[in-house]
Amino acid sequence: MVNDTVPQPNHDDGERYPVGAEFHYQSLTPDHILDAIESIGIYPESGLLALNSYENRVYQFRCDQGEKYVVKFYRPERWSKAQILEEHEFSYELDDAEVPLAFPLTINGNTLHHYQGFDFALFKSIGGRGFEVDNLEQLEMVGHFIGRLHQCSRRSQFQHRPGCSPELLGVEPIQWLAQSGHIPDSLQEAFFTIAHQVLDTTNEIWQSVPTKHIRLHGDLHPSNILWTPDGPGFVDLDDARSGPAVQDLWMMLTGDRQQKTMQLDILLEAYGEFSDFDMKELKLIEPLRALRMLNYNAWISRRWDDPAFPMHFPWFNTHKYWEGQILAFKEQLAALNEAPLTLTPY
Repeated sequence: MVNDTVPQPNHDDGERYPVGAEFHYQSLTPDHILDAIESIGIYPESGLLALNSYENRVYQFRCDQGEKYVVKFYRPERWSKAQILEEHEFSYELDDAEVPLAFPLTINGNTLHHYQGFDFALFKSIGGRGFEVDNLEQLEMVGHFIGRLHQCSRRSQFQHRPGCSPELLGVEPIQWLAQSGHIPDSLQEAFFTIAHQVLDTTNEIWQSVPTKHIRLHGDLHPSNILWTPDGPGFVDLDDARSGPAVQDLWMMLTGDRQQKTMQLDILLEAYGEFSDFDMKELKLIEPLRALRMLNYNAWISRRWDDPAFPMHFPWFNTHKYWEGQILAFKEQLAALNEAPLTLTPY
C-alpha cells in the first residue's frame, strides 16, 4: 500500500550494516532487485533501466499498475539509517512546501526498506529533459525554487547529517589520497604541494566569512534538475548536509566572469523573493569549488574497489590525469586569490 504519510524515523538508530561478501554490489543481481521490490508489494512489469548513479544503484521500471517508479539501493555503510531517514524527512518537508522534488514513497508505513543486506527506497519517476543552465528563464525559475527550498530548510537543523567544512571536504580527502597509492610517485610532491596551498587558502577565506549553516540539497548541480512541463524538478538528496546557502547556488554559474555575474544577478533576484541571502557568502564560491575538487578525487579513490569505478573512470589511475590535476589546482589557487564575484551595481 502506497500513501503519503510522513515517515517517523527513530533518530537514535545509528545502525550501519556490515559489509561482507554478500553486501557487495555484485550480489545485487536483477533477480535480487526484483525480489526486493516485490517484498514491499510492488510488482515490476517492465525491465530494469539502470540510471546514471555511481554511488548508489538506481533503476527505473514500470509496475503492473502502469505507474513508473525509480528504486534506489543505498551503498552499504555510507550513511547510517538515521541519516537516510533524516534525508527522507527533509524531502517530505520540502514537498509540503511545494518544492518540486522526488521524494521517497511511504509504503506500509516506511520510506526505508531492507532486503537481504541492502537498504532501498522507492520514488515516483519524474519525467523531464535536462535543465538548460544557459536558459535565463529556466535559471530564474530555478532561483525561485532554491529560495523556497531554503525558506523551508531554515526552519530546522539536521541532527545526523554531516556539515560542509574544509576539515571534512578538504583535510580528510588529502589525507586519504596521501595513503591511497593512486598518485604516481613522481608527481606526489608536486600534487600535494599545490593541494595544501589550495586548502590553506580555502581555509583562510572560510574562516574570514562567518555564516549560518542551513540544511542543503548539498549537490545541486544542473544534472540534478530535470525540466518538466511544470518547471524544474529536483532529484537526489543523497548528499544533503548542513552548510552555507551558497553551496546550493554556485554550481549554476558557468562561463566567464561576466556571464557568471549575470547568472548570479538572475538567480539571487529570484531567490530573494523567498529567502534572504547573505552576500558575504559569495566569497565562499571558489573555496567551495576547491573543496569539491579535492573531495571528488578522494571519492573516486575510495570507491576504486567497486568494479563500476575503474570501468567508468579509466583515466583516473593514469599519469596524465594527475598531471592535469596539478594544473587544475594551480588554476584554482589563482581563482582563490582573485576578487570574489559580486552583484552588478545599479
